[in-house]
Amino acid sequence: MYKVFINNSPIILTDSFQNQNEFPFLIYKNVVPDEIIYKLSKNVFNGIYLYDMDLEPCWKDFKSHFKVIIAGGGLVQNSKKETLFIYRGNKWDLPKGKVEKGESVEKTALREVKEECGIANLILKEFIITTYHIFYYDNVLSLKETHWFLMYTDHSKTQPQLDEGITIAEFKPKSEVDLALKNSYANIQLIFNYLTK
Repeated sequence: MYKVFINNSPIILTDSFQNQNEFPFLIYKNVVPDEIIYKLSKNVFNGIYLYDMDLEPCWKDFKSHFKVIIAGGGLVQNSKKETLFIYRGNKWDLPKGKVEKGESVEKTALREVKEECGIANLILKEFIITTYHIFYYDNVLSLKETHWFLMYTDHSKTQPQLDEGITIAEFKPKSEVDLALKNSYANIQLIFNYLTK
């Protein structure tokens, strides 16, 4: 299964018929992905399931409709078990960014956390999950594929990257994480859901 978000509405590509009652269920070969994107962006649907019995070729075809942007990001925790969040565009988010030429997603994730939050001495612990979302980048419909990593630091001092529109970079205690997630993106919530399984 692949879950791709446009705004906070999911497109769920699946090869299973089970438990698909939440959103409309369509056969992938009978739809035009651009039309589905348009309908979701206009809130005609809150989400949609796209079925194909052969999921990987379906996923490859779906991705071919977009410019694919590979990115890396970090969920950073400190010695107090607080979680690093950034505030950008009136939403709480996690630091992430595009892979530069010749760079691995791991190095990208570490670099982006350092740049966006001013955090040093990061330890990359493990891969968490890959998330997908659709957006316009330079007026081109794009699919961002973000590889997320769990990281650790013993530093708590932050410096938000203001020129990237980040107004706050701060560690939040566990008691404040749920509130931050209510004003975040579905992809960010997905990362936390995956970690707490």
